[in-house]
Amino acid sequence: VNSQISLSESGPSIVKPTQTLEVTCTATGFSLTDSSKYYSLEWIRQFPGKGLEWLGRIIHNGDLYYAQSLKGRITITRDVSKGKVFLKLSNVNADDTGKYHCATSHCNRSLYFSYNNYYQG
Repeated sequence: VNSQISLSESGPSIVKPTQTLEVTCTATGFSLTDSSKYYSLEWIRQFPGKGLEWLGRIIHNGDLYYAQSLKGRITITRDVSKGKVFLKLSNVNADDTGKYHCATSHCNRSLYFSYNNYYQG
């Protein structure tokens, strides 16, 4: 994997019940609109001691896809000029506790980066 291609995150450590979780994924080394090298930015989460759940994706042309179970609570947006993709999950509850992950495809290679920053408060 090209070492210049990376994702980094920022967000809160604790979000209390009924609040909104907001996490930012910053992509470097590629353009979020370059369909020849990049397809989608995925959001997934891992529950403590359990598997992964897919949350949603935004593809290079801006189209959005959300998990059916989260529709009405999840919003994914982006700022192409800054290479940032934003996840918002509203009205969080204990069932949302877990590690949030960002993943992207670039040149047919997948990059996964852990978001260890969300714990139910």
